[in-house]
Amino acid sequence: MVSPLSLSKKVCVIGAGPSGLVAARELRKEGHDVVVLEQRYDVGGQWLYEPNVESEDPLGKKKVLQVHSSIYASLRLISPREIMGFTDFPFLVKKGRDTRRFPGHRELWLYLKDFCEHFGLREMIRFNTSVEYVRMLEYDEIGKDLKWMVKSREKSSQETAVEEVFDAVVVATGHYSHPRLPTIKGMDTWKRKQMHSHVYRVPEPFRNEVVVVVGNSLSGQDISMELVEVAKEVHLSAKSLNITEGLSKVISKHENLHLHPQIETLQEDGRVVFVDGSWLIADTILHCTGYSYTFPFLDTKGIVAVDDDRVGPLYEHTFPPALAPSLSFVGIPRKIIGFPFFEAQAKWIAQLLSGKRTLPSREEMMHSIEEFYRSRDAAAIPKHYTHDIGEFEYCDRYGDHVGFPHLEEWRKQLCLSALVNADANLEAYRDSWEDHELLQEALQSPHFTQLLGAEDLTF
Repeated sequence: MVSPLSLSKKVCVIGAGPSGLVAARELRKEGHDVVVLEQRYDVGGQWLYEPNVESEDPLGKKKVLQVHSSIYASLRLISPREIMGFTDFPFLVKKGRDTRRFPGHRELWLYLKDFCEHFGLREMIRFNTSVEYVRMLEYDEIGKDLKWMVKSREKSSQETAVEEVFDAVVVATGHYSHPRLPTIKGMDTWKRKQMHSHVYRVPEPFRNEVVVVVGNSLSGQDISMELVEVAKEVHLSAKSLNITEGLSKVISKHENLHLHPQIETLQEDGRVVFVDGSWLIADTILHCTGYSYTFPFLDTKGIVAVDDDRVGPLYEHTFPPALAPSLSFVGIPRKIIGFPFFEAQAKWIAQLLSGKRTLPSREEMMHSIEEFYRSRDAAAIPKHYTHDIGEFEYCDRYGDHVGFPHLEEWRKQLCLSALVNADANLEAYRDSWEDHELLQEALQSPHFTQLLGAEDLTF
């Protein structure tokens, strides 16, 4: 129920991926008038697979990308399905679908469609609608009764863009679309094929090629393991040669998979020279080097900026102190159990806008941000890892702001168990595990039993 004292605001949510969907649900639950603008034809964000990438720049250097999703055809989840669901909508096995604990990407997309249908969210969403510009309207005092002009355009329409005024804007556009590229000497003049994993989909185009994969991330490892089956040689270039037991096993198993240090230079004759002096001639360089935050549509007069992947200033990775709560961001943090965290963010935003809760003063929020930055600097954590959380305790403390339940112990332990297993058994961890007792504890918890008896939902 919505408190009779609550205020109803007109809110624009940008993006209908996981964070945008749960934001829309919580905002409507709190009594707000919600419009979700989604550039694609359906919900899902990253999880709505795009097989056709020909229109995209191979390195993704354009300011506005043609392709949003970075998912490749064979991608499977790196976390078990049990930990991934929203708190009141578990990610259950459904008959006739992908029943694996670590299912393929399509299964998570179907879960998000189920979530959307179950809570009746589709009626709030305008599909095939791109956001071109978001700006503050004239104001007497920043942060006080602020309103936003949102300019959007329906893709199939030849008509002029639509401009609307909102009391608040929630940015939920994700952060796995815009490639983050390394700086390598000779990269701009190397004449052979280069691409970012953003546009990698299937291994077949690399058949019989010599491929250098830059970046030892999970996606870099996954793609390398797929490429060894078709490529002549795969050379994995990593910042550190201190690799996991799992990756070491994979390399020893495949004669055509090799580990190298970082690249020193790329030469016009096709040579790739590594920092240890070794070199090879490659057909393709595939950069698996991560993604950057970018909000090309958002004009905050410089109040919010992205500096080496630090989006800021943001109080608790969500609120710009000078513009909150009328502007907020959902889904910025990385290295967390995402869906429950997005849900906590959404509840806090919705209740702040309705007046049920209040933020600290602008000065207190800025002090908190500065203290956080200082702590990261003291720990020698590079700026571009600002939003990498990597601790359950932070997620629990965040939830306390809005009375959101702490992560269940089984959820934390299943997450850690999968990470440990992946380190030791990179090729097999998705299909071979030893956390059966934890799994049973999870399936018997209130999180899973709450929907028992619901139509077509089964274990």
